[in-house]
Amino acid sequence: MQRVYLTVINDLVTDQRVHRVAQTLHEYGANVRVIGRRFSYSHPVDDRDYQTIRFRLLFNRTFVFYACFNIRLFFYLLFRRKGILTANDLDTLPACWLISKIRKMPLVFDSHEYFTEVPELINRRFVRNFWLFMERIMLPGIRHAYTVSEPVAGEYNARYGTDFKVIRNLPNKIRHEPKRPDHLRGDSRRIIIYQGSLNPGRGLESMIHVMKYLSNSQFQIFGDGPLRTKLENLTSELNLGDRIMFMGRKPFSELRFYTRQASVAVSLEENLGKNYYYSLPNKLFDYIHAQVPVLVSDLPEMKKIVEEYKAGMVAPSHDPSVLADMIQHMMDNHEQRLAWKKNLLRASEELCWEVEQDKLIKIYKEAGLNL
Repeated sequence: MQRVYLTVINDLVTDQRVHRVAQTLHEYGANVRVIGRRFSYSHPVDDRDYQTIRFRLLFNRTFVFYACFNIRLFFYLLFRRKGILTANDLDTLPACWLISKIRKMPLVFDSHEYFTEVPELINRRFVRNFWLFMERIMLPGIRHAYTVSEPVAGEYNARYGTDFKVIRNLPNKIRHEPKRPDHLRGDSRRIIIYQGSLNPGRGLESMIHVMKYLSNSQFQIFGDGPLRTKLENLTSELNLGDRIMFMGRKPFSELRFYTRQASVAVSLEENLGKNYYYSLPNKLFDYIHAQVPVLVSDLPEMKKIVEEYKAGMVAPSHDPSVLADMIQHMMDNHEQRLAWKKNLLRASEELCWEVEQDKLIKIYKEAGLNL
């Protein structure tokens, strides 16, 4: 059975994209091994059909961490059976790229985002220049690569002469689910949901201010990240503890239950560089599959999906009063909600992983997968 190594720098618990790729390759017949990292606060990885390995490291922050992870990954792969290497994002590519050169192993690159354009790097000149330098060395020679949207693929292809394909972050079809509740159990308040990392530029500060205007709603925030303490402090300062709940990280196998309870879902990324400008995040499609109307930023890729499928509304700004009016309308307009429900059902039938997986298998066959 042919071995495929998938490497990623997170703890595997909430990464749906890596799981879908691994599961698809396993079902195709590959011997899949997924390699990530483990933090002190990491949840256990639930039962999966493929093998998972998580490194414990002395450093879990700063630039030193990335070096330690890649060194550990390099020596792990150096003494393992040959197979197809997959680097998920630029931060795992150095080790995989070196191993592919030394051991003559096929290399696939999955860019989950436009890495050097993330807000966390935009104003960190030295660190960003380092990763740009690594891109210039490694990307031009990569023959098998894919990313999350057409504009990101176009940027890479124009800059490095590569041939990035597009594999979108689409969920699997799920059928025969119970009817979705439309409010808190035992409570008349409606739920507004955000799921994802608590990072700069996600519109979360604006959403906390929005809740000043929505007394009959609760904003549930699923995820964790560097902004959590700041957001919790802002919630306390505005005395909104009864309207805003920080739910923490949930395994993706559990998250859908909570998503389906929401009346409105938000994805309000700000235009802080090309990564967010071209973003097409997992959560947008998770919301659609949960049949929850979405409110998104006026950014081209998200706007295109929402308008094409008539799956919600596009916010013209991040002004809290404007957002509050739009959310209230989305919750109160019964006729519009019925129309959205039909549209979301159609969208979930078309925007599904079953559409993407054949393209994925084709990429891996071109890289040498032969089962």
